[in-house]
Amino acid sequence: MTKEFYGSMPGGRAVEAYTLDNGLLQAEILTYGATLNRLFAPDRLGKMENILLTFDSLADRLANSQYQGEIVGRYANRIAGGRFHLDGKEYHVTPNEGNGNCLHGGGEFSHAIWQVSYCEEDAIELQYVSPAGAHGFPGEVTAAVRYLLAGSSLVAEYQAKSGADTVLNLTNHAYFNLAGGGEILNHVLQIDAEHYLPIDANSIPTGELRPVEGTDFDFRSPRPIGQGYDHNFCNPKSINVYEPLSGRRMEVHTNLPGVQLYTGNNLPQPYTAFCLETQAWPDSPNQWPEQCLLRAGETYKTTTRFDFSVK
Repeated sequence: MTKEFYGSMPGGRAVEAYTLDNGLLQAEILTYGATLNRLFAPDRLGKMENILLTFDSLADRLANSQYQGEIVGRYANRIAGGRFHLDGKEYHVTPNEGNGNCLHGGGEFSHAIWQVSYCEEDAIELQYVSPAGAHGFPGEVTAAVRYLLAGSSLVAEYQAKSGADTVLNLTNHAYFNLAGGGEILNHVLQIDAEHYLPIDANSIPTGELRPVEGTDFDFRSPRPIGQGYDHNFCNPKSINVYEPLSGRRMEVHTNLPGVQLYTGNNLPQPYTAFCLETQAWPDSPNQWPEQCLLRAGETYKTTTRFDFSVK
């Protein structure tokens, strides 16, 4: 493990970069946003390349970020109209999309400086305390994310507690390109899910769980991504991606009920990266509240693992 100064925030606060290396994978983690900034993995010839879309500097990230590699929360994805009800009370949260939706909790967790609670050669844990009422969400939330290199796997473990009943949905917004560059539409994707969530004009689920069979959302058998997506797949049994030129293959394992496939539709160069954001379903505070409710004193605990191989 190495630690380096990465840059300074506008107010002068330092951002540090920690590099984990187990000889099979190398991951760079920033204290800004608990960001997975770079991830190096070998191709079929053993060549190590960064397979994440990232930035050359902190200043560039602050000016242009679309959450690349950052932890998003309190609530990953969208809350319709920036409002929800909990225990009979209506809460208004930051409407940071033009249509009034709250996206990624207003960016709070992504733009915060996290504290390193421990680090080892192949693991690091970062913590952040979100004040009660931050971006309109109830309860003071103490959150932690632990990144671990285990063989050819990157494991992200999330844990949190709240001082009051609240909603919570954390994920990492890594943008992958297993070729190390170029478009990702030829990446071969499999998401073994029977249903996806159709969305309205404001990117909010309609409430229907629509079967993937006979649609462009049927990735139950591996096939090229082929086009743009920004949709949630429900209860996936397995998730994997293969990039034919490099031979890199990535499997995603999670104990969460959904995965958002986003193909970088709004990037300056569209379709140059894809995201597989493991999560509760979008707008679940309004539509599926049991997925995201965190009661005071309970522990939020989720794990997502990325397994890498070549063929």
